[in-house]
Amino acid sequence: MGGAGSRGNLSSVSTSTATPTETPEATAVREAAQRAAAAAPGVRAAGGPAVDAALRTAAGLLREREGELLAANAADVEAAERAGMAQGLLDRLRLTPERLADMATQLEVLADTPEPPTQREVRTLPSGERVHERRVPVGVIGAVFEARPNVTVDVASQVLKARSAAVLRTGSAALGSARALVELVIAPALERHGVPAGAVQLVPTPGHAGAEALVGLPDLVPLVVVRGSGEVTRKLSALGATAGTRVLAHADGGGVLYLDASADAGDVTRLVTEGTDRLGVCNRLNLLLIDRPAYDRLWPVAEAALREREITPSLPPHSHPLGHEWALDAGAEAHVTVAAVDGPLDAAATAARETSGLAATVCATDRAAAESFIDAYPGTGVFWNTTTRLLDGYKLLGLPETGINVDHTPGPRGPVTYVDLSLRQFVVLPPA
Repeated sequence: MGGAGSRGNLSSVSTSTATPTETPEATAVREAAQRAAAAAPGVRAAGGPAVDAALRTAAGLLREREGELLAANAADVEAAERAGMAQGLLDRLRLTPERLADMATQLEVLADTPEPPTQREVRTLPSGERVHERRVPVGVIGAVFEARPNVTVDVASQVLKARSAAVLRTGSAALGSARALVELVIAPALERHGVPAGAVQLVPTPGHAGAEALVGLPDLVPLVVVRGSGEVTRKLSALGATAGTRVLAHADGGGVLYLDASADAGDVTRLVTEGTDRLGVCNRLNLLLIDRPAYDRLWPVAEAALREREITPSLPPHSHPLGHEWALDAGAEAHVTVAAVDGPLDAAATAARETSGLAATVCATDRAAAESFIDAYPGTGVFWNTTTRLLDGYKLLGLPETGINVDHTPGPRGPVTYVDLSLRQFVVLPPA
C-alpha cells in the first residue's frame, strides 16, 4: 500500500532541506514529516505491548485531563461560531464529556484487540522452499481530515497500532483541540512507555496548502489517508497520484434508504429516525428511494418521521443531483432527497449511479426483494432493515477507523483500520 517506486530508507532522507521556492506551509509539513520519519524506527522497535500500553495510558489521560481538553475545544467552538460555521459542522467540532469518554473506551478496546499474526504460511513450492506472507510497517502515514477532534485520536491510534508514525493535518477550526490532544494525551502516553513521543506529528499551520504539501512527499510519507469534502478530497487524490503518493480517500458519503413495496410501516419510521440522528456525518440518511407502487402508502409514514426530526424533504422535480450530499451543504443539512423507483433492481442501480456507493439499506419484509437489492448494489456497505449509520469502523468491527474507503478497485474498502495500514511482503525460506 505504499507509494509507487522505491522509497529507500526513511531515516536517510529525513535531513533533506527546503527548496528555494518552498512555501512556509510546505516547510512546516516537511519538517513534521522528517520528525515522524526519525521516530518511525522507534515505534517499530518498541513493539506491540508498549504501543498497547501507551494507548491505555492515553485513555486514562483523556479522562484525567478532561477539563483542559474541553477548554481547548470550547475555544475552537467559540471561534467557529463567531465565523459563522453551520450547525452540522459545529456538531462535528464539539467535544463533550460523553464524547471524550467514548474516545477513551475506543482506545482501550483497540489496545485489547489481539493482532493478526505478523507472518502466515502460504505454500511450499515443488522444490521445497516455504513461502510466507508478512505484514511490515509503512513507516510514516499521513492523514488529512475534517475539523473533528476525535479523528485526531482515531487516526493516531490506528497508525501506531500498525507500527508506523503519523503526520496529521486537521481542519483549521479544530487545530487548538487537536494540539491539546497530541500534547496532553498522545505524546506523554507514548513517552511513558518508551515509544518516541515524536511519532505523532501535527501540522501546525492552517489552510489547504498544508494538505496539498502532505500528499506531495512520497519519499517521506508514502501513504496518506484523506477525509473531507468531495471536491477537496478528489483534488488531493489527484495531487497525490501525480506525486507518487498512495492516497486512501474518503471523499463522498451519503446513506441511501430504499423502501420496498413490502416494507413494514414500523420499520420505515425506525429507519428514517435512526438514519437522521446526526446530520453532519457521512453515513446519515441522505437519499430516500420509494417503490413506486407503494409510494402513496409509504411516503406519508416516512414524511411523518422526517417531520418529527424537523427535516425538510427535497421532492421531485429536483434542481440538484439525487445524490447531493446534504451533510456537506452548510446551513441546509436538515434535508433528505426523496425519489420514486421501480423495484429493488432499479433502486440498487439508482443508488449506485447517483451516490458514491458508501452504503444503502433496503427496508423490506419480502426476502426475495431484499436479496435482489443486496445482490445488485455494489457499494461499500449494504444493509437489510438496519440503518446505514452502522457503516462505521467501531460499530461494525469494534475498532476505530481512519476513514471509509469507497474505491471501486481492489484494496482496502469500507472502514479502514490498522490491519489495512501495512505493507505485504513475501518471505521465501529454505526447505524445512
